Amino acid sequence: MITTKGLTKVYRSRGRDVVALDDVDLHVRQGEVFGVVGTSGAGKSTLIRCVNLLERPTAGTVTVDGVELTALAGSEQRAGRELREARRRIGMVFQHFNLLSSRTVQQNVELPLEIIGLDRHDRRRKAAELLDLVGLADKARSYPSQLSGGQKQRVGIARALAGDPKVLLSDEATSALDPETTRSVLKLLRELNQQLGLTVLLITHEMDVIKSVCDSAALMRGGKVVETGQLTDLLADGRSQIARDLFPLGDFGTGREDRTVLEITFQGDAPAQPFVSQLARTYQIDINILGAAAETIAGRLVGRMRVELPGSHTDNVVPIGYLRQQGLQVDVLDLSNGAAA
Repeated sequence: MITTKGLTKVYRSRGRDVVALDDVDLHVRQGEVFGVVGTSGAGKSTLIRCVNLLERPTAGTVTVDGVELTALAGSEQRAGRELREARRRIGMVFQHFNLLSSRTVQQNVELPLEIIGLDRHDRRRKAAELLDLVGLADKARSYPSQLSGGQKQRVGIARALAGDPKVLLSDEATSALDPETTRSVLKLLRELNQQLGLTVLLITHEMDVIKSVCDSAALMRGGKVVETGQLTDLLADGRSQIARDLFPLGDFGTGREDRTVLEITFQGDAPAQPFVSQLARTYQIDINILGAAAETIAGRLVGRMRVELPGSHTDNVVPIGYLRQQGLQVDVLDLSNGAAA
């Protein structure tokens, strides 16, 4: 649904070039919630603004729903019309709501419909439907100043849906909200994704957002995508930084040569199996649990556990094989650098 190839954005600042995006390739599948996570300055917001061409890329292509938007970004009048039409299929939710204080909630939602020339009766009907969809039917005549932060963001979401988009872009839409309100807004985005078949691309600096709502994710650093994939695949990869950030497990272990530290990833039915106690009984070994975490991600129960076994890696080949036979992802940590061996 969304594909970028070689996407590059360079700004000129104080006589020097600043690279905000550096050869970014990204693919978001139809109907999924895709999260882009990274620290401030990683290039996340520039990326999402290039997807709908609010920022013109310096190089590369952007394709949304089969239409290459960058090919429509020329100066010709026809290309401009086609680009505007393509943008109507892309909704945008902003961090700071961007509501007009002089308009009521309903009038804010009607604004994009007014711009495209829809008559008053149809505007009101459509706005009422959208406010009901986001749970604000009773706030239609209120003004933004009378709303909470979460309610303002729901108005922003309703407005973004006014053009019946196939894609919804969310630029840090929950970063200004408290945790409880954040959860309710993320739940709404997931419901809209499922009910309307929306493809959602969201930008965030919070791993909890990725954990709670996303099907796939990408990690950005310094304008580059350094890791991307479906969450279930990333969590099964012992080298994944996203997986480590989602499930921080603390210290790696004692660092002694006569110990083996394992990272065990389990998904689906595996968490219901008492594999640690079974392993201890079967091989009569003492197991030290260093850390564990489990969450429901993309509708599946997923978790990670770090354990320490007595003896070297060679001594533990059979117990490691036993764990893998149970359908578990098992990685042996190199204690010198904390990475999977």
